[in-house]
Amino acid sequence: MSHFTIYQDNYTDATVISNRFIDEYMKPANDAQLKIYLYLIRMMSAKRSTSVSDIADIFNYTEKDVLRALRYWEENHLLTLDYDEAQNITGIHLLDLNTSSAASPEPEDLYAKPSYTPDQLRAFKSDEAASRLLFITEQYLRKTLSANEMKTILFISDKLKFSEDLIDYLIQYCVDRGKKDLRYIEKVAISWAQAGITTPSQARLYARKYDKIVYDTMRSLGKNGAPTQTEVSYINRWTKDLAFEFDVISAACEKTVLATDKHRFEYADKILSNWYDAGVHHANDIPAIEADYKKNKPQKIATNNKFNQFMHNQYDFDTLEKELLSN
Repeated sequence: MSHFTIYQDNYTDATVISNRFIDEYMKPANDAQLKIYLYLIRMMSAKRSTSVSDIADIFNYTEKDVLRALRYWEENHLLTLDYDEAQNITGIHLLDLNTSSAASPEPEDLYAKPSYTPDQLRAFKSDEAASRLLFITEQYLRKTLSANEMKTILFISDKLKFSEDLIDYLIQYCVDRGKKDLRYIEKVAISWAQAGITTPSQARLYARKYDKIVYDTMRSLGKNGAPTQTEVSYINRWTKDLAFEFDVISAACEKTVLATDKHRFEYADKILSNWYDAGVHHANDIPAIEADYKKNKPQKIATNNKFNQFMHNQYDFDTLEKELLSN
């Protein structure tokens, strides 16, 4: 990827961290997001250029880790990103928190659907492009849209800034998977917006990878068939909130399958949460983390129960064990 320059409107010759950042934005951010933001401040102060690949090398992250962190801060209005035609980042503008319209650091607020008025809905319906979108949606769903369902299309167009082509593909994508509920379609749209998707081609690539991860994870946990909404929520947490690549998820699934044939998603979630807290970013980080854990963990009394033995030897999951075995 090409190098980009970081700009700030009120440049000062020092590395200064806003008190507002410390008070409002540090706590919700994860380790990677904090490191990358502070590094950007440092580069800006030194008037030095950098790139996604440079940042990934410095912190031993993947380029996708870096892009997720940059998009996180963009979503929270601490910076804006410039792109070229190939969607490579060409510039970063760090915003002044004391004068910018920085929003609350809660990411979900950025994607809250407004309470559109009847007048706003009528104005939307009267627009030629919007009228086409509503007609196309009704054709795909094979029903007349209610006012609330029309407001969902308005939200995707107005708040999420989806183009007509992208909304068309979004509806096709959901219908092809047997999902015709506008609430489900809205959730998919939000996930695409969070991933920075702006074109149908980007959505196709994202959907292809996402579908593969979901079904590969299901298979890794010994499950066949379509995932439930709860199972999808777990996988979304691992891939989005924890930002793990599939090799890390697969390693956790392998340990889970060896340990238990019940409550596998809960069990794998605990493993991945512990790895995340321990600073795991890649599969090759896991052996060192586990070796250190075994070295420092007090010895437990031996037991013949293989499930308990695994849990006690590998992770401090006493509470989880009681919950799982009581069900």
